[in-house]
Amino acid sequence: MIDVLALPFMQRALIAALLSGLIAPAIGTFIVQRRMSLLGDGLGHVAIMGVGLALLTGTAPLPIAVITCVVGAVAVELLRQHGKASGDLALAILFYGGLASGVLMAGIAGQGAAGLSSFLFGSLTSVNQNEIYLIAGLAVIILAITISLAPRLFAVSVDEKYAQVLGIRVKALNLLVVVLAAVTVTVSMRTVGLLLISALMVIPVATAQQSFVGFTASFFGAMGIGAVAAVGGTIGSFYLDTATGATIVVTAIALLGLSWLVGGKLRRTDRFIPYIEDHGQHPHQAAESHDDRHAELPGVKVIQHGDHLDYVHDGHRHARHGDHYDEH
Repeated sequence: MIDVLALPFMQRALIAALLSGLIAPAIGTFIVQRRMSLLGDGLGHVAIMGVGLALLTGTAPLPIAVITCVVGAVAVELLRQHGKASGDLALAILFYGGLASGVLMAGIAGQGAAGLSSFLFGSLTSVNQNEIYLIAGLAVIILAITISLAPRLFAVSVDEKYAQVLGIRVKALNLLVVVLAAVTVTVSMRTVGLLLISALMVIPVATAQQSFVGFTASFFGAMGIGAVAAVGGTIGSFYLDTATGATIVVTAIALLGLSWLVGGKLRRTDRFIPYIEDHGQHPHQAAESHDDRHAELPGVKVIQHGDHLDYVHDGHRHARHGDHYDEH
């Protein structure tokens, strides 16, 4: 371990891996809730177009890839929101259009597919100091936004119609999710590669869902698991002399397998507020008065209850029904 930390290129690699391991599951949590686990793959192919454009113009790949990926993600999300394209068709546009354009421009630049390999599969040890500064800055922004807006993003991801009832700006937050996902994909392209980044966005989230109860615990648990997988995979690749991106993903899968074995013990029943089918035999009682902002206060848990969301705090569990709240 001392040998790893003594090498400057490994120091930079570990920092980049840690940041990627934190931000990928942070935004991946909301992508999984929206049942769009393959979004990372689609955005990765759009980022390839950005890398190809950078090779063609002789500019730095990371900034160009970020801009290109964000523009593509916003365009596809706007098409989806306005009913011009379904979710599957939008992803297909991302997959094939981005990949073909990137390879074409790399070929024109004289690089060919070989010039894209370090971005497709990751080249963590070649990250330079300027890229570390850019990755760190973008990672701080992504973490600040996802953590501060986590309750709203979760509500939008679970039930868009109910989120609209609560007065949440659903369309704006949906755009924000895809923009953050686009930035996350491009920031992580040197860590695990554009073809594998989707795994780091999804697998730690699945692992956390096996190991923790409640949104907050799963959200931060996924970030912790992602960081462990990224750093552990980076160190493992150094000693095993293997591809860093592939080792990180295999490490994440191993942690998922471990969670299947021990997850039941971690999710003790005394910490669990069970799922309840909506409207049981007992009538609801009116709860204390609230405004919608109480759902975002510290200590308030959001739980799926039938076709809507319940809010739990101070021993109470209630949801908004019409113009009032009912105690459940």
